[in-house]
Amino acid sequence: MAVYLIADVTVTDEAWIAEYATNVHDIAHKHGGKYLSRSANISTVEGEPCKADMIALVEFPDMAALHAFINDPEYKAFRESRIKGSISNLHVIDDSDAAKTIPYLPKG
Repeated sequence: MAVYLIADVTVTDEAWIAEYATNVHDIAHKHGGKYLSRSANISTVEGEPCKADMIALVEFPDMAALHAFINDPEYKAFRESRIKGSISNLHVIDDSDAAKTIPYLPKG
């Protein structure tokens, strides 16, 4: 079952961004990750405005692949620099339908 990593990031120190942006895609890809978006073009159409500077949406084939990415030793230094230079919230959702009414999604 596919899972989606949603990262909302508020930058507090830009020093980490260039190296992270250049290298992390390949590490995620090694684990089956596919970036669907990594955007700073954020607008709110309902509710409280988003405070993040950037949101990334990355698809992984399953939860094991996502955890392999997060725990990859090659990712460790990039992860630490992101944590040090930002307020990051990482969320994971699967591709299921909690209401069980969309026929093409697995029932959640």
